[in-house]
Amino acid sequence: MVTIKSKREIELMKEACKIASQTQKEVEKLIKPGISTIELDKVAEHFIKSQNAIPAQKNYPHPESGMPPFPATLCISINDVVIHGIPSKKIILKEGDIVSIDLVVLKNGFHGDCARTYIVGKTTKEKQKLVDITQQAFFEGIKYAKKGNRIGDISSAIGNFVNKNGFSVIKEFQGHGIGRQMHEDPGIPNYGKPGKGIRLEAGMTLAVEPMVVYGKPDICELEDGWTIITEDGTPAAHYENTILITEKEPEILTI
Repeated sequence: MVTIKSKREIELMKEACKIASQTQKEVEKLIKPGISTIELDKVAEHFIKSQNAIPAQKNYPHPESGMPPFPATLCISINDVVIHGIPSKKIILKEGDIVSIDLVVLKNGFHGDCARTYIVGKTTKEKQKLVDITQQAFFEGIKYAKKGNRIGDISSAIGNFVNKNGFSVIKEFQGHGIGRQMHEDPGIPNYGKPGKGIRLEAGMTLAVEPMVVYGKPDICELEDGWTIITEDGTPAAHYENTILITEKEPEILTI
């Protein structure tokens, strides 16, 4: 069921989203060759807790789901890892790496969710384009995140923009509604047809998140039950914000 947030609920949710955005900035400062992903994770967890908030991805999901609990604050996905990379002291950032950081903050009973893809030092023009197109795909999509439009309008705009630029979107994973739960209805694919899906209403809060790969869109899951990689070994990028549907233009809550 899609939830419409009240004015008070939106104000509370904005606090979680602000901390999520600030956490990304704290992590970005440290991204350089030689640092381990577990070090980035510890910094993020410390910062979130210092804001009297909770790192919501840690130990997610509920034990009854049957999935192994996620062991960290951040999903850190490097190069051919699309999403859900697990931080480790053995994973050290190198010059030219593509690093996607996905995080969720819980405060006041509401969640804020955002992802960014960073480049460690210098990289190739091809990798830089992948990162840039992934980010721009988000903004192309939310041009249609307006009251009266439909989910498919967002989805098709993202997919068409990515495909036009020679890349592929992942179809097995998608954006989602967000609020008191990390994942709420509706699902927001990164491909589709305009005019399809539920109609957007003011007060909806959505996590829109293009997941884009350089090569073919085929993926596989590692034995840890979380890490998703590209089947052909080509790099991936991820960009996400929590947005609010208003009476006019959408409001990005995690910038």
